[in-house]
Amino acid sequence: MAKYDVTIVGGGIVGAAVALKLKQERSQFSILLLEKETLPAQHQTGRNSGVIHAGVYYQPGSLKAKYSREGLERTISFCQQYDVDYLQCGKLLVATNDLELQRMESLYERCQQNDLTPELLSKAQLNEREPNIAGEGGFFVKQTGIVDYVGMTKSLLAQFAALGGEIRYHFEVSGIEQSDSAICLRHTSGDAVETEFMVNCAGVYSDKLIKMMELDTDFSIVPFKGEYFLLPAKYNDIVKHLIYPIPDPDLPFLGVHLTRMIDGTVTVGPNAVLAAGKEAYGKWDVNLKDVLAMAGDSGLRKMIRSNFRSGMQEFKNSVYKRGYLQQVQKYCPQIQLEDLLYYRPGIRAQAVSNEGQLVHDFKFVESERSLHVGNAPSPAATSALPIADAIFEKITNKL
Repeated sequence: MAKYDVTIVGGGIVGAAVALKLKQERSQFSILLLEKETLPAQHQTGRNSGVIHAGVYYQPGSLKAKYSREGLERTISFCQQYDVDYLQCGKLLVATNDLELQRMESLYERCQQNDLTPELLSKAQLNEREPNIAGEGGFFVKQTGIVDYVGMTKSLLAQFAALGGEIRYHFEVSGIEQSDSAICLRHTSGDAVETEFMVNCAGVYSDKLIKMMELDTDFSIVPFKGEYFLLPAKYNDIVKHLIYPIPDPDLPFLGVHLTRMIDGTVTVGPNAVLAAGKEAYGKWDVNLKDVLAMAGDSGLRKMIRSNFRSGMQEFKNSVYKRGYLQQVQKYCPQIQLEDLLYYRPGIRAQAVSNEGQLVHDFKFVESERSLHVGNAPSPAATSALPIADAIFEKITNKL
């Protein structure tokens, strides 16, 4: 059985950043990264909007605000240094009615509290800046950008490997055994590795590994599907910036937005619907084992009851594309139903507490020989480098 000092489970951008940080700081250690797919960044990292978030929405003083603000600068610096595609195109938040104008005021103040420099725009200024966008007003955040997160993940792992780190693909952890001196991670084939310390960056499967280690938690990980559409090539220049609605503060997600992708295309989305499985990407995909586990989750049942109306609205718009379209036409009326072309969906890992509350900030679970990233909500991709630093600080005395 192969033996390692540290093993990271999960080859998304957070796992890759952690692996590189550990190898840089502990070059003498044998460090392994395990990924169940044959390539890195195949799930949450490679199936999102590709936005470099600046920290517009997050509670001042929260880890999300702290990591996002630092992650913005470091992500851009990383891309410049290692030739990863990015564009700092800025984000325009658009208010389409009086209620959203009121909500916009508090969001504008929060931007300032998070050390951003938003620019308020009147209706006329909004129209001048983005002629194809309709709204009563808005504000512009120049710091926001877009990036190739898959390319960034590959670059992190290439540097990790160049320093002597080892990567094993197609290794899905099916069981964990613990002793006084090590942790044994077993593969579905019967193969196994032994490690003195484990870092769990498995995203939507992170709670599965926590349960394998029989650690107590006050939350579970719930998969939320985000469905996107691609606009036809004739719309590639429809906007100059990322276009976001003013979100409802009572809802956990940001609303359907227009995103300039790093390849020059424009996507619409995402929505947020409860997925019928941790990898149930297709509209009618169902993983019965995952569904039964969710059905038995009392915290999730409480969350569904308290958000039933908004959840049903999201589900309706998922099933009936015309309802989805209405969310876009609020600020971009020229887009029509036939313009919404298929684009790959994503699934985000969202922690839900035992009391039925969505966990909005980062959450870690620790034991003597392990650290688990129990909740890494958006903007985890933006924040991957500072998250890696934080994890190293948490475990440095245990290594």
